[in-house]
Amino acid sequence: MESNQLSHIRLQAYTNMLISSTPLPTEHCKLPLESSMQILETTSSIQSLESTHTSGVYPKRDLTIVRGEGAHLWDDQGRRYIDCVGGQGAANLGHSHPAIVEAISQQARTLISCPEIFYNDVRAAYLAELTAAAPGELNRAFLSNSGAEAIEAAIKFARVSTGRREIVAAMRGFHGRTLGALSATWNKKYRGPFMPLVPDFAHIPYNNIAALEATVSDDTAAVLLEPVQGEGGVRPADPAFLQAARDLCDAHGALLILDEIQTGFGRTGRLFASEHYDLQPDILALAKSIAGGLPMGATLLGPRVGELPRLVHGSTFGGNPLAAAAARATLSILQKERLPERAARLGALARERLAQIDSPLIREVRGLGLMIGIELKIKVGPVLRALQERGVLALPAGATVLRLLPPLVISEEDLTYAIDAIQVVLEEM
Repeated sequence: MESNQLSHIRLQAYTNMLISSTPLPTEHCKLPLESSMQILETTSSIQSLESTHTSGVYPKRDLTIVRGEGAHLWDDQGRRYIDCVGGQGAANLGHSHPAIVEAISQQARTLISCPEIFYNDVRAAYLAELTAAAPGELNRAFLSNSGAEAIEAAIKFARVSTGRREIVAAMRGFHGRTLGALSATWNKKYRGPFMPLVPDFAHIPYNNIAALEATVSDDTAAVLLEPVQGEGGVRPADPAFLQAARDLCDAHGALLILDEIQTGFGRTGRLFASEHYDLQPDILALAKSIAGGLPMGATLLGPRVGELPRLVHGSTFGGNPLAAAAARATLSILQKERLPERAARLGALARERLAQIDSPLIREVRGLGLMIGIELKIKVGPVLRALQERGVLALPAGATVLRLLPPLVISEEDLTYAIDAIQVVLEEM
């Protein structure tokens, strides 16, 4: 009871600070903030304008975000939020990191677009730095613009390199929404409207070695797995399962593809999650936080991937100098500021604190580093809305899992507030 009271006291004090924080300067959002009526009119106007002209495929929260700094976001009414959405994993360095802003500004004044039919100094430097930081012998990279593109490239390279078609993926896995990546994704909610998808994809239960052994064969081109399933509920892999995948790929001449689109670049407490498992993939798919929030993807290739034929794949914007400059700055900051180590420390503290919450609504707390999932016995939607009211933005990972993906630069104070808010919200459910 004393712990609960302390959480309430801390929560109320910090909530008061958030609400009374300095309003967002008008020059940052270019919105009239002179009166509450004007604020309401502005909010309504922005949301109406976007709703009128957007595609309609995104469910929208009743919130208009106009500015970010570090682990904080501001809405158009000047209210500050602690960001545990983290750009859905794309904001590991937080928002508007000064070094990223400077790198983008300098490169934009020099050269923005340069396709890979030409050599480029910034791209060359980044390719060398990225492959040097990657685990094992991943010495080549194809640069693209998103996680789905990184997976599409991985699938194509596996098929062309092995001369085989079959791809083995996992149930609950999520790899993207383009047709190839969607074929590797398991959830019928995403797949259903687009059937039939690309053939020769099989799905086995995650962490089930027997099913993996029964499925991988001499016809398998690749096994495609996430070291931690994100959309599938924040589920870390068993080390034995990933090692079995590595051994089976070796035995059958298949390639092991690791999807580190969400787990890469420090999120799990190591620069790449595969380092937790001392595992060497043949292909590594990266994106999200690779370039400090700018759109970018990368597909890294090891020695078991043969030489790729000219023009077998390509991308107009892939490896453009602007994204490459932001990516160079991102990698440098992660390494110099030791942000993966920080994620490991804060993640351990967060999971320990969450495990101490005595709530009948919590089924399990799991995760790795600052990739945290709280599986609930209730739907997560009302919890997300209640947290937003208390100044905390978070994500679902399925119908009943609350997912936290805060920037790795989040302060311990902000992280403690977010956990206190979760405790109080669950007490009020």
